[in-house]
Amino acid sequence: MSTNHPADTAEAGAEAVPEARQLRTILIAVSVALMAVVASVSGLNVAQTHLAVEFGASQSTVLWIINIYTLALAALLLPLGAIGDRLGRKPTLVAGLGVFGMANVVAGLAPSAEVMLAARVAAGIGAAMIMPITLAVITATFPEEQRGKAIGVWTGVAGGGGILGMFLSALLVDIADWRGLFVLPVVLVLAALVLTVKAVPDSRESSAHRFDTVGALVSAVAVVGLILVLQEGPERGWTDPATLIGLGVGLTAAVGFVAWELRRRDASLLDVRLFRERGLAGGSITLLVVFGVQAGIAVVLFPFFQAVLGWSGLLSTVALMPMAVMMMVSSGLAPKLAARAGSRPTMAVGIALAGVGLALMALFVSVDGGYLAVLPGMLAMGIGMGLSMTPSTEAITGSLPREKQGVASALNDVTREFGTALGVALLGALLAAGYRRAVDGRLNGVPEGPAATAREGVANAVEAAGSAGRHAQDVLHAAQQSFVDGWRQAMWAGVAVMGALLVHVVFRGPERRTPAASDETEATEALQQSSIG
Repeated sequence: MSTNHPADTAEAGAEAVPEARQLRTILIAVSVALMAVVASVSGLNVAQTHLAVEFGASQSTVLWIINIYTLALAALLLPLGAIGDRLGRKPTLVAGLGVFGMANVVAGLAPSAEVMLAARVAAGIGAAMIMPITLAVITATFPEEQRGKAIGVWTGVAGGGGILGMFLSALLVDIADWRGLFVLPVVLVLAALVLTVKAVPDSRESSAHRFDTVGALVSAVAVVGLILVLQEGPERGWTDPATLIGLGVGLTAAVGFVAWELRRRDASLLDVRLFRERGLAGGSITLLVVFGVQAGIAVVLFPFFQAVLGWSGLLSTVALMPMAVMMMVSSGLAPKLAARAGSRPTMAVGIALAGVGLALMALFVSVDGGYLAVLPGMLAMGIGMGLSMTPSTEAITGSLPREKQGVASALNDVTREFGTALGVALLGALLAAGYRRAVDGRLNGVPEGPAATAREGVANAVEAAGSAGRHAQDVLHAAQQSFVDGWRQAMWAGVAVMGALLVHVVFRGPERRTPAASDETEATEALQQSSIG
């Protein structure tokens, strides 16, 4: 790795390693920056009604305001991660924080839906500059013996930060105004900026090849097309022309990206040949599935808390906190377990625990059982996801060379975003289909108007019960029981997916890195640094 002023010798490079206090400040800086980005992914979900009323916007427009941020973020992660490697990680992080912060200020003051949409796009661009660089700073700055622990903290924030951000957002909406949602990311950005300028060292990599502009553009088209399909498919229908066009464009661009990168080889944006390695392939598949299941669980849990148990949005968010806390704690413990037992066994145990958690929820969820019926499964899920995510992230970043850590981090983030979109789309569709099949036979005798509304979903059924007269309790009972039936179907599907992932990791997971191999790699890197210097 080369920095702003490359060391002339390996010893000089070793002296440049920050001291313990600075490393702690660096970790806090990138964690706060990451929290701002992750919290903004889910924060606006709690203000959908407020957005519709404030701007006179349709549900479709409101969903675009929420989703366009994720779309811009995911599309630009790979290109901006690679640019950060070349231009310098610290200036890229500072610039990203500036863009992200200003975009949130504009969003908080937005007078119309159009201005809000533009601000959310700008926030997504800033987030795409921030997110991959935060992890790249860790891998480029922390010595190997401390890197795993730092990645564990980063992974915990990335995994649990969305739930924590949603809780803080719901709290702000309850005690203030919905525009207060944008105060949180702005405050986090200001704190991250101060810490970044103070403590984060710059690092950048020189390259003998020109930037892969074609690969960057094609990758953005592929990501936009495929994620758009996952976001719009459940709403428009999977056979809608717009969905099919997006799928065709996304798949064509993805195939074109692979072909172009194989042609570019060492000059590529992302060397796709590296997916032959167990670390990169296994880590990516694990993150894709784990984040997909996590996002799908949120799709199921929120309506259960609100429509079945009758809780408020804030209380429903609080109910998710035990799972988030377990995830963050186990993410911090995962590096120690991986160091002793190896990455593959740690990932396998985490995946197995997550699968057990899904099974527990499927077995014990009921209308009468309430929160305590699903809490054990949530706790097992949180622990399992934390144990599996950290070694998966390490496997991805460890598979790419040091000069490509921005790209490695971006790949890690793109995989998470794809997993999230895929989980929401598929588990959400399974839940909806199971609900519709179960509710039909339970609405006998209910007037057609309320019955038709109840068939649309459990939240619609709660609303329809108000106009169902003496059938109100029948509608509520039918909807709640049918939702639980759909829940079980979605959870068992998740168990099957986690079982398949467990088999894959056991037989094709990352190899354990031996101390001898580690020392040899470090010696090689030191020699390369000396040669570059």
